[in-house]
Amino acid sequence: MQYRQEYVDPQTQFVDAQSPPESTEAPRPRRRRPRWQKVALITFLVMALLGGGGLIAGGLYFRSINSDIQRVDAFADVPEEGRPQAAAKGAMNILILGSDSRDPEGTTGSRTDSIILAHVPKDRSSAQLVSIPRDTWVPVPKSKNGNNGGRDAKINAAYAWGGVPLMVQTVEKFTDVRIDHVMIIDFAGFVEIIDALGGVDIDSEKSFTSIHEPFRTFQQGKQRMDGAAALDYSRQRKQFADGDFARIRHQQQVIKAILDRAVSGGILTNPARLNSFVKASSSAVSVDEKMSLLDMATDLRNLRGGNLTFLTSPTKGTGRVGSESVVFANTEKAKTFYGAVRRDAVAEILANGK
Repeated sequence: MQYRQEYVDPQTQFVDAQSPPESTEAPRPRRRRPRWQKVALITFLVMALLGGGGLIAGGLYFRSINSDIQRVDAFADVPEEGRPQAAAKGAMNILILGSDSRDPEGTTGSRTDSIILAHVPKDRSSAQLVSIPRDTWVPVPKSKNGNNGGRDAKINAAYAWGGVPLMVQTVEKFTDVRIDHVMIIDFAGFVEIIDALGGVDIDSEKSFTSIHEPFRTFQQGKQRMDGAAALDYSRQRKQFADGDFARIRHQQQVIKAILDRAVSGGILTNPARLNSFVKASSSAVSVDEKMSLLDMATDLRNLRGGNLTFLTSPTKGTGRVGSESVVFANTEKAKTFYGAVRRDAVAEILANGK
């Protein structure tokens, strides 16, 4: 698959008007495995919504969830002497990882399909969410057992070779940005999260048909989608000239639609829907041992769709290394871009992320 070098950011979203009847196949059991970008960011945004809702219930929810949520020791094997130092006191950088292991096209095993660096400035007035293409060719440090890494590879290989700690090391080495927290996502919760909202409204950039059963047709323009349709839409890439960049773009569009729907759909004032929403979100995420969901909700209480910016790590486009199709980072632009992230220079982040 070849991609265009440029990254386009139209305001897209989609419909499921021509979807076939729902399958009668028995649902698959849920698994506690790290999976996929959208649920990670949805959970990130759920925290903002509950914090922003000003509800006592929000605090009670998070105190309960915080004690039960699955934890991962994300920094255990990350040598402190090799890590970047924080350059902007009070700013926060969250690494969000996930993989869609149930994707019909999935062939990468435990590799992460989605990698996002979420930067939250010191003033907490906005957030910049940077997608790093999974095929970006980068130096991967040696794994703890010494059997893998120590060479250039696709960035998502770090997760397969050394789990979350090696992924943290690899992203920090690539960006020179210190990671404060990590979220790992269970894809199984995605459909439930969207359905708990009563669906989301998406505006598709063009009409196309999915390449996986049940072969939904998405019409150009705005439409309401349930969780299964939104997931299907976000998997599609082969119908677009820019391939995986289109998938990243669509995932970002869905995230914004979820946040807008949650804010405008009355979920914060409906106890039953709020309960379903929070349960679906909390069961989908694992976090590092030091993250407090209640503190995070408080920090993100002012975030809304209008002050979230979705960006993509600077690239030169695609090519091949041996038999592998890869994405080449634009190292000069990336140095400037991530330097702005490190310094919490939001205006520069936005200017250099275009």
